[in-house]
Amino acid sequence: MLSREEAWELLCEWTPGEALRRHARSVELVMRAAADRYGAGDADRKRFGLAGLLHDADYETWPEEHPSRIVAWLRERGEEEVAHAISAHYTGWGVAYETVLDKALLACDELTGFIGACCLLRPNGIADLTAKSVKKRLKDKRFAAKVERPEVRAGAELLGVELDEHITFVIEALRPHAAELGLEGTGA
Repeated sequence: MLSREEAWELLCEWTPGEALRRHARSVELVMRAAADRYGAGDADRKRFGLAGLLHDADYETWPEEHPSRIVAWLRERGEEEVAHAISAHYTGWGVAYETVLDKALLACDELTGFIGACCLLRPNGIADLTAKSVKKRLKDKRFAAKVERPEVRAGAELLGVELDEHITFVIEALRPHAAELGLEGTGA
């Protein structure tokens, strides 16, 4: 299996921007937690983490080809499960959701980014963020307008969990890493 170090090196090579790297790291952490919650724990943690880390690796350099470059790169290395999950992390691409990994990546990607955006406006960031507050922001289409709300809902539905429960899960997965991820808030 591809090592985490190799994946990070590729991400840094293909993704020069700090913001997208931070998003990749955030999704990696949430996906590792998702392996414990929705997958087989230790047996899935590395694979889930790699999918989270690399899901947008080609986006910044080749946005018009996303995710075909990273999917091809992974397939060349025999990482078919991770490649398939990445090829399916947007419902509009019409790729079948075959595994828990596929469903979890869809469920965690957009929501993780949205929660990060919520934290940027709050004095305490993620420290006291609740699902209720996130859902209120989801209703405001002007806030983090690029986040596709149907993707957030589709992910929770695919996992078979209530949206509130899934939002709380993502918040709790990110909270211990607030300093590393820049989710500590405005401090105002």
